[in-house]
Amino acid sequence: MKWSMPHFDYKGIMCGMAAHKEHCSFGFWGCATLALEGKGEDAEGMGQFGKIRSLTDLPPKQVLLGYVRKAAQLNESGVKVAAPKREPKPEIPLPDYLTAALTRNKRAQSAWDKFSPSCRREYVEWITSAKREETRERRLETALKWIADGKKRHWQYEPSSGGKLQIPSSKSAVRTDSSSDELQRNSKLQAPS
Repeated sequence: MKWSMPHFDYKGIMCGMAAHKEHCSFGFWGCATLALEGKGEDAEGMGQFGKIRSLTDLPPKQVLLGYVRKAAQLNESGVKVAAPKREPKPEIPLPDYLTAALTRNKRAQSAWDKFSPSCRREYVEWITSAKREETRERRLETALKWIADGKKRHWQYEPSSGGKLQIPSSKSAVRTDSSSDELQRNSKLQAPS
């Protein structure tokens, strides 16, 4: 099982399938190097054969067996599928209120300048996605505290210095360190004596 779906391995991942509500999917891992006749990349749905609603949606048995043999040969020879290249996302323009808040807080501005574009994007998207003005202001205030401390947007989920992943409860996910610590202290269950 990989990604909660059955896969077949032979010297590496060879092919996999998935079940959906009204159809199933089947496809080969090295599809870029495996020349398939039929639906190919234009197929609607997951896998090279598209949405499979009946056995007639698959190629004939001998053709499918040929694909399996070819996929096994590719895995034996060690052919690797190149990962698709993604274009970097364009930088999101900063809203005026965030620019002004960073200008007023030199420590936050210094940390902001050191953040990667993706880290900045996460903060901007989080703040600007607020539907209400009060929520936006609260997020801006929280973000400035975290940024000034050099914390990324999802700092709560990063491994601590001990190497263990700290996953806060949903109630503490947007709180600062002190309120998270207080929440954890208050929520500890005491064992009966």
